[in-house]
Amino acid sequence: MKKAKQCDPDDVDFSNWYDPEKGVEKTIAEVIKARAVKRLEKIYTRRANGEKNLLDVLGSDLQENASYHVISGGDIDSLSYLMYIIAQQNLDYCLLSTWCMALPDVLQFGTWLNEGKIKRLDAYVGEIFINSYPECWGNLCEILKAHGGRVCVFRNHSKVFAGTGSKFSFSVESSANINTNPRTENTIITTSEIMFRFYKDFFDGINSYDRTFDDWEKWTA
Repeated sequence: MKKAKQCDPDDVDFSNWYDPEKGVEKTIAEVIKARAVKRLEKIYTRRANGEKNLLDVLGSDLQENASYHVISGGDIDSLSYLMYIIAQQNLDYCLLSTWCMALPDVLQFGTWLNEGKIKRLDAYVGEIFINSYPECWGNLCEILKAHGGRVCVFRNHSKVFAGTGSKFSFSVESSANINTNPRTENTIITTSEIMFRFYKDFFDGINSYDRTFDDWEKWTA
């Protein structure tokens, strides 16, 4: 893959993010604020002892309006859950939120987009991402820009997938970043239009420290 043009760190002005004279402080107060949603649908709990057992513990078809709570022994990475969902349906839209990411995972997103398994993808990453993972940053920007998505950089430590496809909408909430990490991780898959919109509405409102995607437009169904 052609190496993407790198963002100059000097162009990422963190000092002015909270400058009230520019109106940014008001934006943060209105957009990046705590929110919650109450759900009463059916809950399933599962323990996964290995990635090969993920299909066994979750089954081949997820029910609508249900939450699946999984705890793994440190050998199932976050991306495996999205792979599991894509095996059931192609996605019209998906967002991801992570502190960091590995290059093979970035390239996997590119494969899914090129194959039409994901039509549109937006990515939300932590403020260290540009300088600490420059190769991932460059490739992710190139891949997502080619498919109409964006990479948004901000003070982020959340780990979320949320999307919608031909069968159901969903959210995946996890303690794990999108990389291989041999630690015990907990993950919740929820098949719900409410949960998809809950996360999408929040992340749509985030302004990025970086200006690469200033021409980005929100995805609408």
